[in-house]
Amino acid sequence: MAFYFEEPSHTFNEYLLVPGYSSAECRAENVSLKTPLVKFKKGEEPALSLNIPLVSAIMQAVSDDNMAIALAKEGGVSFIYGSQSIESQAAMVRRVKNYKAGFVPSDSNLSPDSTLKDVLELKEKTGHATMAVTEDGTANGKLLGVVTGRDYRISRLSMDTKVSVFMTPFEKLICADLGTSLKECNDMIWDNKLNSLPVVDAEQRLHYFVFRKDYENRKKNPNELLDENKRYIVGAGINTRDYATRVPALVEAGADVLCIDSSEGFSEWQKLTIDWIRENYGDTVKVGAGNVVDAEGFRFLAECGADFVKIGIGGGSICITREQKGIGRGQATATIEVAKARDEYFKETGIYVPICSDGGIVHDYHMTLALAMGSDFIMLGRYFSRFDESPTNKVQINGQYMKEYWGEGSARARNWQRYDMGGDSKLSFEEGVDSYVPYAGSLKDNVGLSLSKIKHTMCNCGALTIPELQQKAKITLVSATSIVEGGAHDVVLKDSKEQK
Repeated sequence: MAFYFEEPSHTFNEYLLVPGYSSAECRAENVSLKTPLVKFKKGEEPALSLNIPLVSAIMQAVSDDNMAIALAKEGGVSFIYGSQSIESQAAMVRRVKNYKAGFVPSDSNLSPDSTLKDVLELKEKTGHATMAVTEDGTANGKLLGVVTGRDYRISRLSMDTKVSVFMTPFEKLICADLGTSLKECNDMIWDNKLNSLPVVDAEQRLHYFVFRKDYENRKKNPNELLDENKRYIVGAGINTRDYATRVPALVEAGADVLCIDSSEGFSEWQKLTIDWIRENYGDTVKVGAGNVVDAEGFRFLAECGADFVKIGIGGGSICITREQKGIGRGQATATIEVAKARDEYFKETGIYVPICSDGGIVHDYHMTLALAMGSDFIMLGRYFSRFDESPTNKVQINGQYMKEYWGEGSARARNWQRYDMGGDSKLSFEEGVDSYVPYAGSLKDNVGLSLSKIKHTMCNCGALTIPELQQKAKITLVSATSIVEGGAHDVVLKDSKEQK
């Protein structure tokens, strides 16, 4: 006979946090959002931690190398999507790892035969005023000079004037040798009153620029997530089909953590994938697994050796798995049950396996609820897809700027491996949609606001850390009427345009 859960499953929208006692120390600036990313033994520290409890979803419309760099600057991790060729995904990972904090590869490059017209067109395209002039016009060619806005005046030069005529030649440049530390480069910039410093090797080939403005920018990113070599932390998605070739390529490229991308993780396919990784790499390669929605699914993946477990089936804004297949569970209920299973497993084994709530986040306060209910960190797709740094197009729809956003189970993505149950190598039917989301601007500004809300809510609960929030939080289920009461009601709202 089928098993019936006694209680209906609930979403985050059906809960509220009840305030607790807040001491004078409960101020947002005192809150720490540091949280473990991978499993660890009692009394030990995790090999990888997050400085903020946010990671970006393993999706074509969300997580590429640009998103990974932007999110790592804020203290989170992107899992670069796996529904692409192994070579392409590894190249994205490599670009993130090669993007040294402060050492910037040149993406505005000219040859000596380029003209002033080329300079202006390149500036319009990239928005960068500093351009390298290399022998072959590539980012790593032999450096012959540099062009900045101080080297030309449009009113005094014709558009066909060659760059070699007005560039600052190599002989007059101050350069750093490859291998010079970032601190030493910054000292050279300040001592010589420079705006930029080329970094070249013994053959005069260009490798990086170090910019004065980036020094200040780095001071604005105190939470940036770096490895022991001061490189950004980056994750990558894998599947249960081509892991034997994909995993080695991603490890070689420098991926810090992997995650099996699957709509349903309580399967032998995930066990086989984790077994292969452990057999070939031991515990040196960190890999998360999922998704599951109950204690039994968590226990299975934890015993398989997963470094973290993802929770959630059918709760994503572009996911239609529940409509198509009738499987899933309310995200809040799933998080609560899996968190209890995680704590029981820790008591039994002394091994803490972090859990990640994936899906079901509509409002910022849902993030705080997910953390209070036991999630160690949160995976977000729609949230990050709205930002400048997501890889999708910004379009205008009915006078409003939007970003394209599609699910991995949509006809557009056709990520059949994510929904694979061992059958044919194809997407049998759609489990996701193709859509638009309102454009929201930069990641930094939006993430900063969301984290501020989380910190202030934690203070309302009397908590200064995520574990403390999970211990002290008081959570209440609310009625449909109470949800209505929680918003603006019984008033006539003014048009925001009237107030400007």
